[in-house]
Amino acid sequence: MSTAGTETDESARGSPLTPLKLVGLVCVFLALCLDVGAVMSPAWVTADDQYYLSLWESCWKPASTENWQCSSTLGSDWQVATLALLLGGGALVLTSFLVALVAVCIGTRRRFYAPVAFMLFAAVVLQACSLVLYPIKFIESINLRIYHEFNWGYGLAWGGTIFSFGGGILYCLNPKNYEEYY
Repeated sequence: MSTAGTETDESARGSPLTPLKLVGLVCVFLALCLDVGAVMSPAWVTADDQYYLSLWESCWKPASTENWQCSSTLGSDWQVATLALLLGGGALVLTSFLVALVAVCIGTRRRFYAPVAFMLFAAVVLQACSLVLYPIKFIESINLRIYHEFNWGYGLAWGGTIFSFGGGILYCLNPKNYEEYY
């Protein structure tokens, strides 16, 4: 009789915490850190120490002076759209991290796997759209006659998107079907 009670307690608590879910939680945390770094980065596009562009401002240095001149990028619709999509994806990553962390702490994990995975995949879609939109509209609207490159801020955003995708996949895996992983 005590065996039936133990099985009921285990099913009410949820599935056991597996290494896959812990790695998924670490992936979501890394995605969150990379997203914050990307949004705060001053270097999304740079050009030969004469121009740089971030999500917040555009700065250039005229050849005749040593002073940088900066202006806000929030006046351009495509840059606002890029920022909004990236922040929306970041908010979903933050929410999914908090939900996954609470699920680990309180022990009712199974019912939170699907919502966390869904939020992560939604974040991937939003962030991928912003990261595809950004270089297309940059090249279309800003005419630089010097060599320029997409810099580490843009790379951090892609890294956050990739880690979000990996975390989403890990939260989709059913531990009952993959017993060899733990």
